[in-house]
Amino acid sequence: MADNKEDQSKSTETTAPAAGAANGQEATGPSFALQRIYVKDSSFESPRSPAVFQGQWAPKISFNLGSKSARISEGVFEVVLTITVEAKVEESAAFLSEVHQAGIFTCTGLADADLEQVLSAVCPNILFPYAREAIDAMIVKGSFPPVNLAPVNFDALYAQSKQQQAAQAAGAAPAGDAAK
Repeated sequence: MADNKEDQSKSTETTAPAAGAANGQEATGPSFALQRIYVKDSSFESPRSPAVFQGQWAPKISFNLGSKSARISEGVFEVVLTITVEAKVEESAAFLSEVHQAGIFTCTGLADADLEQVLSAVCPNILFPYAREAIDAMIVKGSFPPVNLAPVNFDALYAQSKQQQAAQAAGAAPAGDAAK
């Protein structure tokens, strides 16, 4: 049902610019497009092989997630999602796997706040399934059981980051100094 609402709003948004284009005017407005998805960097280490395969497999798995974006040209951005997965057995590293999954995106006509949200939440959300698959493939090829990373809510992470930034800014500047 939610998909129908999104489809309806999309068709409404595209109807108005199409009418302008029919009158000889060029359609303008916000646009977003994916140009390319690629692995920018990847690594896999298993420092205790083959001894790690001889013991009991009861690892502590941890993972870190990060993203960054850079402007390539006017309206074109590279977004890199970094995922690091580490498994430890008895406080020693069994494996460490890291992927830098990247994408090139075209984003035009967006306000700065909207552009920041697209680059920080929408783009990593698109890249995540590719990064998750690359991490899993490396781990399995290293002869370890698959690690199935749960989906990540990048919108919630972005909102949390904005709240932390606002709290830090409020804590850094006394209320009387805010007008300066």
